[in-house]
Amino acid sequence: MQKQKTLQQSFSLQGKGLHTGLDINITFNPAPENHGYKIKRVDLEAQPILDALAENVAGTQRGTVISKNGVQVSTIEHAMAALYAFEIDNCLIEVDAPEFPILDGSSRFYTEEIMRVGVCEQNAPKDYYIVKHKIEVKDEATGSSLIILPDDKFSINALISFDSPVLPNQFATMNDIREFPTELAAARTFVFVREVEALLQNNLIKGGDLDNAIVIYDQKTTQDSLDKLADAVGIPHKHIDELGYVNNKPLVFDNEPARHKILDIMGDLALIGKPIKGHIIATRPGHKINNQLARMIRKDIKLNEVQAPVYKPGCTPIMDINRIKQLLPHRYPFLMVDKIIEIGSNHIVGVKNVSVNEPFFQDHFPEEPVMPGVLQIEAMAQTGGLLVLNSVEEPHRYSTYFLKIDNVKFRQKVVPGDTLIFRLEFMSEIRRGCALMKGLAFVDEKVVCEAEFMAQIIKNK
Repeated sequence: MQKQKTLQQSFSLQGKGLHTGLDINITFNPAPENHGYKIKRVDLEAQPILDALAENVAGTQRGTVISKNGVQVSTIEHAMAALYAFEIDNCLIEVDAPEFPILDGSSRFYTEEIMRVGVCEQNAPKDYYIVKHKIEVKDEATGSSLIILPDDKFSINALISFDSPVLPNQFATMNDIREFPTELAAARTFVFVREVEALLQNNLIKGGDLDNAIVIYDQKTTQDSLDKLADAVGIPHKHIDELGYVNNKPLVFDNEPARHKILDIMGDLALIGKPIKGHIIATRPGHKINNQLARMIRKDIKLNEVQAPVYKPGCTPIMDINRIKQLLPHRYPFLMVDKIIEIGSNHIVGVKNVSVNEPFFQDHFPEEPVMPGVLQIEAMAQTGGLLVLNSVEEPHRYSTYFLKIDNVKFRQKVVPGDTLIFRLEFMSEIRRGCALMKGLAFVDEKVVCEAEFMAQIIKNK
């Protein structure tokens, strides 16, 4: 079982703000378990803290902007991508401006600092968002789309396309998140000269220069306009007929713009609050559609507070029925667990296939069979008993007895043909032979019942 992670120690960076031109200081700090990503505006009197979550995104036009209660922070995506790439779950970010510094327009400096200070493992289990079916968002007006498919890991394919002789089509891929430091972190943001002209006129890129962006000259303008732009961003004058990249530094990668789009996707999807197991196919992505997908996932997370465990019927179980019978004293018709498919130091996942031949269906109810709630709780308790027994040496010498059951809720009926998936985890350490557990029972993706258990482990006579 993978655990949550945070920074080993704090680190700070300094740089200009792309939009404000301010000299900005930003510090990344370790944070406790289940903290998530939070941003503190230390330049404001009350030092308000914003949750870096998709529902708090207030703008996506020139970067990702989060806002709450009138306080905002912009251009957060490059830092978020680096935190996500190193599988950091908890971090408190302190910044003394309404935006993050643009640095060189990539995630390189954040990545280098994270690698320098290191990452440490925490005790709490990592909670993934597991993609179990195709999710798609489209923007018909722009032709943008994001598709996310089930996968055992996180990966991205991205295609960008522009009506441009310099940047028509580019493709990039990230097959493994461990590729990020070498293959993606240094990919800089990019902008077209025609966009820069408008931004300069509106005084919206006070801190922009050719050290923090790739500038693409692909549509002829007047020589006077091009000269003014060159003076504004600090580059030699260029003839209007010379289309191409306008850069003081060479491209880091041949497909650097497409790679940067993958970086942006990672930064924007980091705002769902959980790492993802899924494969993303992105066509003409941008911050707006990235946030649309992130919001859709956030909505699903809220509707399903805990995701159902992944169950593949054909996989070899951790415990089959024969092993379960060695550990539990129950027998037909009261042995209610068919197999254990996952077990860790503090959690367990069990399976019960509900057949119409169950003896209790003869009377509950013959014409409309429904599994009694008390038996659902019993099956969950037996699964929890196996978790407790797994914590001791020679488990066959012990038995578990339940002392208390609290906060029982039934959410929907269980009928013949259903497959019940039970997930139980310890709510605290076992003390004096007593264990406290939280249990959930799922059918498909829905929680059908839940309860809290207190059990005592006793050595057999």
